[in-house]
Amino acid sequence: MKNENLIIYLDYQDILTFCSGHLLYKEAYAYEWENENVIHIHLSKKCHQFGQMYPALFAIDNKKTMQDKQFRFHVFIEKILPEPSVSVFVDGVQSDFYYIPDRNSLFSRNKGLLEKDVLKSKKAMIIGLGSFGAQIAVELAKAGVGKFSLFDFDRIELHNLARHIATVNDLGRLKTDVVEDAILGKNPYALVDKFPIDIDKNEELLSSEVGKSDIVICATDNNSSRLNLSKELVKKNKVGIFGRAVTRAAGGDVFRYRPGGACYACLIGHGIISKEEISSVQAGRLSGAIPAYTSDEDAQAVVQVGLAADISPICNMMIKLALLELSKGTESGIQTLEDDLVYDCYIWANRREYNFKNWHVFYQSGADRTIMRWYGVKVHKLDGCPVCSTDIILDTGQKGEYHDPENSDYEGLALV
Repeated sequence: MKNENLIIYLDYQDILTFCSGHLLYKEAYAYEWENENVIHIHLSKKCHQFGQMYPALFAIDNKKTMQDKQFRFHVFIEKILPEPSVSVFVDGVQSDFYYIPDRNSLFSRNKGLLEKDVLKSKKAMIIGLGSFGAQIAVELAKAGVGKFSLFDFDRIELHNLARHIATVNDLGRLKTDVVEDAILGKNPYALVDKFPIDIDKNEELLSSEVGKSDIVICATDNNSSRLNLSKELVKKNKVGIFGRAVTRAAGGDVFRYRPGGACYACLIGHGIISKEEISSVQAGRLSGAIPAYTSDEDAQAVVQVGLAADISPICNMMIKLALLELSKGTESGIQTLEDDLVYDCYIWANRREYNFKNWHVFYQSGADRTIMRWYGVKVHKLDGCPVCSTDIILDTGQKGEYHDPENSDYEGLALV
């Protein structure tokens, strides 16, 4: 690493933190992006290093500390009020630097469209951190949501990489850890709780976390978890958003539960369920879509997923609905969507195949159903619903909800 042409970043929040204390100096950490001459200096140690790490020192206006050769990087705060005056020295030579913005400045560009101060205190619970949940978590972090509760017991595998935010460097890591890193990379001030567990086996914890959350995102790939979550949403009077893709992500749907309205079990009871995408062998076996007697080789052939571009519109709708719910009661630009997003279920088609094979060509559709457009559906509460009603045994519906895609086309629904 050459001293000349170094690009140095300081975390301004670290400067404020150090100035608010009573220490004259404190050891810090300088992280190098290898072979790029980029250094990030932090007051606290980071869990994952960028490359080489060097000892650094924060100090209050005391140049004598520069004589201590064990520190290559010295950060001096020469005055504190009205705002800190800061200088950085590398091997005794003063260097230019840039600031990573503080907490209040990081989301200033969202002002007017989203109230960052409101979102900072909001907690989003996300169950399922695959290609859907991971992308949604990062977008909510970008928008300024300040607290997260992440659930997924799975690890990153090679087949995830085509659509997931993870990279090859994340192979084998828990999805909860990967998504936490991605959240903090966009919003380093977010608070993240991680639960690498199966929610179907931890209902008490699931219930507790639902109660603490302002919005709940369900991005799992099986109805057992969706219905268990739906039950808790009804109990706790919380808003939940469910999203999924149908076969090969030819399309998909998004369902929003609001307290007092139709729940996810009502959705299933009305038949608004079609053959969904089998994203992995594990998910296919759990749902019953891949019979237990099927060999691993044959099971792999059944797994068919769409492109990342195919799931992005569905994720985007889930994000918009989440931000709309989190911003309720504020005078923000996104609240204008309240007049538009009035439905319980939203259906999207990417291609005219599978469930959508009889839909019209996009540019010739007129008032008919077409691809590349959202359709809204009002879902009424179901009499005798196993979740909304009492004294009814909950049936997860795992073995029977998959219909032949040749005969499943969202027919009979009042698509608007």
